[in-house]
Amino acid sequence: MKTVINLKTINKLAIPATIAGIAEPLLSITDTAIVGNIPVDGLESLAAAGIVGSFLSMLIWILGQTRSAISAIISQYLGAGKLDEVKSLPAQAIFLNIGLSLLILLSTIFIIEEIFVLLNASGKILQYCINYYAIRVWGFPLTLFVFAVMGIFRGIQNTYWPMVIAITGAVLNVILDVILVYGIDGFIEPLYLDGAAYASLIAQAVMAIMAFILLITKTDISLKLKFPLHPELGRLVIMSLNLFVRAIALNTALILAVREATAMGDKYIGAHTIAINIWLFSAFFIDGYGAAGNILGGRLLGAKDYTGLWQLSKKIVFYGFCVSAILIILGSVLYFPIGRLFSKETAVLEVFYSVFFIIIIGLPINTIAFVLDGLFKGLGEMKYLRNTLLSATFLGFVPALFIGKYMGWGLTGIWISFTIWMLIRGGALVWKFRRKFKPLLPN
Repeated sequence: MKTVINLKTINKLAIPATIAGIAEPLLSITDTAIVGNIPVDGLESLAAAGIVGSFLSMLIWILGQTRSAISAIISQYLGAGKLDEVKSLPAQAIFLNIGLSLLILLSTIFIIEEIFVLLNASGKILQYCINYYAIRVWGFPLTLFVFAVMGIFRGIQNTYWPMVIAITGAVLNVILDVILVYGIDGFIEPLYLDGAAYASLIAQAVMAIMAFILLITKTDISLKLKFPLHPELGRLVIMSLNLFVRAIALNTALILAVREATAMGDKYIGAHTIAINIWLFSAFFIDGYGAAGNILGGRLLGAKDYTGLWQLSKKIVFYGFCVSAILIILGSVLYFPIGRLFSKETAVLEVFYSVFFIIIIGLPINTIAFVLDGLFKGLGEMKYLRNTLLSATFLGFVPALFIGKYMGWGLTGIWISFTIWMLIRGGALVWKFRRKFKPLLPN
């Protein structure tokens, strides 16, 4: 059946995907806002949450790329009318992914202090980092399992259940954050930063249980491991490896930014922690249309409907711009209240306000990069995405970062580097899509 590309079709996927997508950064934002207001060592706790959060995000996004690979393959088979031929693949992919995550988890436990020292954490902040990570890290395999299940749902054109899972996790995390961080007088002692870590861990566990139950009850896809290995597992591994390298390049930029901000001093890493959480939040908000592009793009490619694919690209970019316009207005109107939501430290807020405008004006650039990034994943163009990120990071972001450092631009230099990074990413994707798919359109 021909896939109709219109606002209703796209929003049916994009809106639930947006809600599901913002749940993950919402967990980090919740931790940041609540931890930043801890009455004891609030600034040190905020810095530690930012450093650990960046490191865990790196691990999750490096190994979480199987989600996009699974989604791309399943949606392409769906478009070709051959979904039954790929039903044994998801279980094999999930077992492979969880196994790798456990291996990495166990390997980091023994060198975690050295990792955070490398990120310029020291003294009280370093100790808080170690304690916070020791709790949060056990949610790592749970999150990867949830990501993989969400990829399966996306592949079969369903973003509703991932949304339900994500909302449940986000709401539960907020409630537990308030209870465990600040305590309940006469019932629960305040756990401060450890409480935020436990809140996230419990929320991740609940999301994993929900994902398992919904996959078993709402789809025909089994998690029972069957042999022989599916022929598409090799392609999935190659796609995942390309995204793995891409994620390393992506996180190189994020980690270098954290390292440089940490080296500037506590108020700078505190301000950067607020800024990066807002940046990620807006990214996932815009990425809902990237998710729609991912899902529909793979299906249209499988059906060889290149006219529909071209229409899809134009529509999702336009709708993404509409979302970014709303975010620009909200960010401008709420410029100062947003900062005060995360911290009461005047020194931190002064630094944050000096760079927040860069995040706001960069939103349209981010829209092109994020939306087309999702579309390219659905098309299986993982190799090109890898090369684009490598170029943007090592030929754009890194030189700009160290030029900014040399010129003494402080945190402003870091966020100018992010803007250059996104400009290269978006521009390369526009060029490639037009070059590859415009010639395939009927005259």
